[in-house]
Amino acid sequence: MKTANVSVSMLTKTALFLGITLAFQMLALPQYLTGPAINAMLLISTIILGYKSAMVIGALTPVIAFVRGILAPPLGPAIPFIVLGNWLYVILFNYLSKINNILAIAVASIAKFAALAIAVRLVIEVPPQVAQVLQFPQLITALVGGFIALILSPYLRKALDKIDTKARGQ
Repeated sequence: MKTANVSVSMLTKTALFLGITLAFQMLALPQYLTGPAINAMLLISTIILGYKSAMVIGALTPVIAFVRGILAPPLGPAIPFIVLGNWLYVILFNYLSKINNILAIAVASIAKFAALAIAVRLVIEVPPQVAQVLQFPQLITALVGGFIALILSPYLRKALDKIDTKARGQ
């Protein structure tokens, strides 16, 4: 029975974090604001929920953004590479943060940037302005989002722990 409660709790928290991440996308703010917010949520999800939940969020957000018209049609061919970049960001951060958080953010951000930059240069054809958006700005938004995640995650974890404690009736 306890396993079922943990699964329901994790599913609920993953859905909550996905909803928060999508809410940032729905605001349709400029990339320099939306990008760090999305990347922060990916790493906050990794820190608090684990990399598997963060990978789900990292896979769903670009697809949902495209379907909802937030992600412009010329970016459609880039969706698999955006997902790949998100997964690299989450997985590398998850494992390297056990060594050093700054190193983890740097390597994960570079990997995300590299995946997208290589895709637009060698694999997919997108208009030049789209290619530009999927390159250097991705590195900056990933780095900024990573540092935001490090700052906010302890407070969010504490808030979720309080909610969990109250839900258990303690």
